[in-house]
Amino acid sequence: MRHYEVVLMIHPDQSEQVPAMLERYKNMVTAGNGRIHRVEDWGRRVLAYSIDRLSKAHYLCLNIEADQNVMGELEHAFRFNDAILRSLTVRRNKAETAPSAMMRSAEREDARKVASTEPSPSV
Repeated sequence: MRHYEVVLMIHPDQSEQVPAMLERYKNMVTAGNGRIHRVEDWGRRVLAYSIDRLSKAHYLCLNIEADQNVMGELEHAFRFNDAILRSLTVRRNKAETAPSAMMRSAEREDARKVASTEPSPSV
């Protein structure tokens, strides 16, 4: 089995459907004796350029271990799902389990927001 990183760009109007879509794809991987190493929901982000007159998309990142048949099924499901604007599958050398750079930057941004909203200690 090989390791893959899959990034999905989902139509922003379908954000409520993301958990169900994610569960369906996770079930496809596990049914084919694959493993899921990391799942990250990056949320809605602004696109660098518009796609189908949309300026935002909902992003998902999956790191999985699967065989070629499962990957074929997943790619087929991505292609025929109208809610998925774009998908990218990259083969990796090993399983990625640590948070991605996108998640680390989001965590730093959240920590900065919390620090700025805390009241300063008065003397």
